Amino acid sequence: MSSTQGGLPASGARGTARATSTTPHSPATARRPLRTAIIGGGPGGLYTAVLLKRLAPDREVTVWERNAPDDTFGFGVVLSDETLGGIEHADPAVYAALQADFVRWDDIHITHRGTRRTSTGHGFAALGRRRLLEILHDRCRTLGVDLRFRAEAPHPDRLAREYDLVVAADGVHSTTRATYRDAFRPRLTAHRCRYIWLAADFAFDAFRFDIAETEHGVMQLHGYPYAPDASTVIVEMREEVWKAAGFDELDEAESTARCAKIFTDALGGRPLKSNKSAWTTFRTVVNARWSHGNVVLLGDAAHTAHFSIGSGTKLAVEDALALAACLEEQPTVDEALTAYEEERRPVVASTQRAAKASLEWFEDLSRYLDQPPRRFAFNLLTRSRRVTHDNLRLRDPRFTESVEREFGCPPGTPPMFTPFRLRGLTLRNRVVVSPMDMYSATDGVPGDFHLVHLGARALGGAGLVMTEMVCVSEQGRITPGCAGLYTGRQAEAWRRITDFVHAQAPGTAIGVQLGHSGRKGSTRLMWEGMDEPLPEGNWPLVAPSPLPYRPGGQVPRELTRAQLTDVREQFTAAAHRAARAGFDLLELHCAHGYLLSGFLSPLTNRRTDAYGGSPEKRLRFPLEVFDAVRAVWPEDRPMTVRVSATDWAEGGTSPEEAVAIARAFAAHGADAVDVSTGQVVADERPEFGRSYQAPFADRIRHEAGVPVIAVGAISSWDDVNSLILAGRADLCALARPHLYDPHWTLHAAAEQGYEGPGVVWPAPYRAGSRRPVTGRTDGPRPRLTLHAGRQDV
Repeated sequence: MSSTQGGLPASGARGTARATSTTPHSPATARRPLRTAIIGGGPGGLYTAVLLKRLAPDREVTVWERNAPDDTFGFGVVLSDETLGGIEHADPAVYAALQADFVRWDDIHITHRGTRRTSTGHGFAALGRRRLLEILHDRCRTLGVDLRFRAEAPHPDRLAREYDLVVAADGVHSTTRATYRDAFRPRLTAHRCRYIWLAADFAFDAFRFDIAETEHGVMQLHGYPYAPDASTVIVEMREEVWKAAGFDELDEAESTARCAKIFTDALGGRPLKSNKSAWTTFRTVVNARWSHGNVVLLGDAAHTAHFSIGSGTKLAVEDALALAACLEEQPTVDEALTAYEEERRPVVASTQRAAKASLEWFEDLSRYLDQPPRRFAFNLLTRSRRVTHDNLRLRDPRFTESVEREFGCPPGTPPMFTPFRLRGLTLRNRVVVSPMDMYSATDGVPGDFHLVHLGARALGGAGLVMTEMVCVSEQGRITPGCAGLYTGRQAEAWRRITDFVHAQAPGTAIGVQLGHSGRKGSTRLMWEGMDEPLPEGNWPLVAPSPLPYRPGGQVPRELTRAQLTDVREQFTAAAHRAARAGFDLLELHCAHGYLLSGFLSPLTNRRTDAYGGSPEKRLRFPLEVFDAVRAVWPEDRPMTVRVSATDWAEGGTSPEEAVAIARAFAAHGADAVDVSTGQVVADERPEFGRSYQAPFADRIRHEAGVPVIAVGAISSWDDVNSLILAGRADLCALARPHLYDPHWTLHAAAEQGYEGPGVVWPAPYRAGSRRPVTGRTDGPRPRLTLHAGRQDV
């Protein structure tokens, strides 16, 4: 099939539209043409019209656009090479027209406190939004699309009756979405910054981020060229800064002039211009469903992603590619719309997670202003987690090496293999084997399983290996299989394990996590039914307040003052045993809804005495336990605290309270805070994603001024390097990756070609420090490549 006959691009890892096997003679194109109505003449709606008409010339496609054809808002549009590749395969005519007008550049300039840092190798392409619309208008007319400008679309109900398919590409303020809100179930989230789209009559020589620290607060400029003589300029700042600077009282011309004055250095003293520009607040749009009957949402009507990670046009164009492909591949409209949403939703969700991380980074920009200049630049570049340490090392090794030198990495040493000191303990690298409950003890005594489990991970190269939550009393167990430190026999068994680690994995530290199950105890082993009550042999539970963890679960007894004293003494007795057992570090478990966590959260602490009510009162008992444990724990050995920085539930611990909790523990002598989230209430709604808990650690590190351990879906050594070098964490704890690969850290070193002191292969394993040779799986390359359109094969 010739590439000019309607083929769509193969989907890559990010979900661009798939290749279709449809040919002009196949049943797919032999179907009766769809009458298609498109609401909205922006890039997404127009490109959808182009694709649908091109794939089936006899298809009737009508586009309604309320504005005139030469009306446009905003200035430049950025498209990725991936999106352009999809356009090239789907419609070479559009691609060729775009290519003729694109401005391309590789550099990013970051200017902060009078210092400019440059990173290269990024590869951007942009053009004017008006020119993009002109290209799509011309292509629509050539193909026979019915374009209706200055025309309000008929009501969606009418269109749905009269047309086979209705594509709602009517933007972030979509009236179609509002009409069917009960079906689409939209959720719109406003954010904390104000921004304005402006332009300059000259071309920047790079993508620019300029930071201005004013008397009113911090402001930032995002700028990029989109023509040989024009650049887009976005000025952004927190709402309170915007008001303090008086922008809320300025008209469009006055705002434009004020922005040019603030960023006069970036602009070289040149003015800015506007185009119906107004200060606005970005809103994230999420819909529970994208289709209703034969009506489907596309682009900003379905989803938005903050401009700081790219253009909404990119997502809309990729939506159009996917929708067109699915309509060709599927036998019915219903099946096509289902396939379209299944294909695009995970891609969009990933993009929105990255966009959220990016927009929140800029919202909290003042948090990072005191970072050294190179580290600040690296932090900005990696803010969304889409660009990582390894990406930058490949794109711009010189820049990345300069950041590593500023950080203190010895030559050839990845950030994760730099040492870190906690009190009298120096960890040789930044990797922590996270506490993971094994539920495999007998009467609280760790056995051979624990020796092999923890010993294997110690041999695997991590700087610190943590035990599971070790219970301070029999009543404080989660399950009958939980390990403890409430008897001498248990302490002796732990000593066997710490001796093995110190003797066979010298340089690896082993830490113990002490905790009490509280209301989450007396349950089955995880693989028998997590959080399910025991069928028999239950023991009574205690908690700050008499609230069951799950509806219908055991109601715990509210702890009395005398019982609080008993629990505190159980923790100190366990700490004594832990010290004699040879542990190098002790962590107090104040997270995940267990006993001490239950005191911290307003959702689980309803007490009216001195241990409940205000955040300070809710902190009182956990701090009493911490102080008691710290008093008996050896002075030279560090102590950390694990906290849940959010309950992922309305009315739970707020971000500000999480910082206050961390600050309080640090003031009482905590050497680091292990920042986790959730598992406090059963009806939580966590926002899962790669490194999804790291932003909470980042905030606590910078606002509480305490070292932090980041956890939560950190799965690659690239993630660890990125988090450490950006200053978002001091240590990274990984759980599941260490279950998959006990030698995860050793393999991370081998894959990065690192052989320094930050990780040491055990002598018997050194022969395995190189990746084994495997048979070739690649075949000989073909000597000739025939064009897809050749018919003589």
